[in-house]
Amino acid sequence: MKQALCLFVLLLTCSCVSTSRFAKQAKEPPFVFAAWAHGDAKKTDSAWRRELAQLTVSGIPDFFIGAGAGELGRMVRLGQKENIRIHGWVWTLNRPGDKIAQQHPDWYAVNRLGKNSLEFRAYVDYYQWLSPFSEGARQHIKENIETIANVNGLASVHLDYVRYCDVILATGLQPKYNLVQDHEMPQFDYGYHPKARTQFKKMFGVDPLAMKNPQLNNEWRQFRLNALTDLVGELRQIVHRHGKKLSAAVFPFPEMSRQMVRQDWAHWQLDIALPMMYHGFYQKDINWIGFCTQQGVRDLQGNGRLYSGLYLPALTPTELESAIRQARDNGAAGVSLFDLNALTAEKRNRLGQLSREFNE
Repeated sequence: MKQALCLFVLLLTCSCVSTSRFAKQAKEPPFVFAAWAHGDAKKTDSAWRRELAQLTVSGIPDFFIGAGAGELGRMVRLGQKENIRIHGWVWTLNRPGDKIAQQHPDWYAVNRLGKNSLEFRAYVDYYQWLSPFSEGARQHIKENIETIANVNGLASVHLDYVRYCDVILATGLQPKYNLVQDHEMPQFDYGYHPKARTQFKKMFGVDPLAMKNPQLNNEWRQFRLNALTDLVGELRQIVHRHGKKLSAAVFPFPEMSRQMVRQDWAHWQLDIALPMMYHGFYQKDINWIGFCTQQGVRDLQGNGRLYSGLYLPALTPTELESAIRQARDNGAAGVSLFDLNALTAEKRNRLGQLSREFNE
C-alpha cells in the first residue's frame, strides 16, 4: 500500500513538472491567429484595452509586442483581462542605437571588406549588427534576453533579427537600393569577425579572407551558421529556465534563409517559428505562402510549431483569407500578421469568421 502511494505521488509530481514547464497561459486553439505590433509606453491603459478587445473580437489571442520589460509587464496585466497572450518581441543581433554596444566597436559584425557594422551600415542606417563570434556581444545579448524572460506571464520571448545582415536582399527590395544582387557582394557578406577568422583557421588551416572565393566555401558558410545556432541554443536555455517559450521571426523557409541571411532556423529547436512569408517582397503570388509553409513544416520535423507570417498591407481581405487557408492547408499551426496598424475593419471581420470556422 505504501509503495503504491509513493508511486502515485511520484507520478503526480512528474505530471505537475511537465505541465508547469512554461508559465500558465490560456489554452491555445487548434489554429492560432496572432499579430505583431510595436509597443507604445505613451498609450493609456484604456486605449490598449480597446485595442486588445478588438483583438479578441477578431479571434486573435496572441500578441507579439516590441517593448521593454516594464512595458511588457503592463501589457501582460492588460492582456490577461482579455485572455490575450503577450509575447516579448526583441531585436536580437541588430541593435540600432544600443548605447552599451556602441562603446564596444569590437562587438560588431565585420564584412568581407573588413568594415564592421557600426562603421558601414548596409542598406539602411538602423542596420547595426552585433557578431555572434564576439563573446562580449553574446554576453550583452544574453543579458538583454534574460531581462525580457524575467517578465512574469509572457507567453514567449520572441527573437527578431536573429541572423546576419542580408547578403542577398529580397528581389522586390533590390531596386530600392539600385542593386542587382545576382552574386554575393563583399560589402554585404558578413561574418568575418577577427575571432571567427581565427577560429576557422585553427580548425581548417586557412583564413577565410585568404580564400579566392570564401563565399563559395561550404565549410565557411556552415561555420557561420553554426555560430548563430549555438547562440540561439544559449538563449533557449535562458528562456526555458524562466518558464517561457522561445519563438522567433525568421526568413520564409529554411534553405532560402540559410542562403540570404545565414539563418539555419530549422535546427534551432524553437517552440514557435514564425517565418515571414511576405510574398510581395519576393515578387511571388499567394500560392508561394503555401509552398513556404509546407517546406518549413517539413524541415522542422515536428520540432516546434510554425505560424506563417503574413504582410497585411499587401493583402486585400479576400487575399488574406486565401493566404490563411494556404498556410493552414499546408500544415501551419497558425498565422501571424504584420502589423496591427494595417488591420482594417473588413480584415478584422474576415479574421473573426475564419477563427470561428477553424476553432469552434
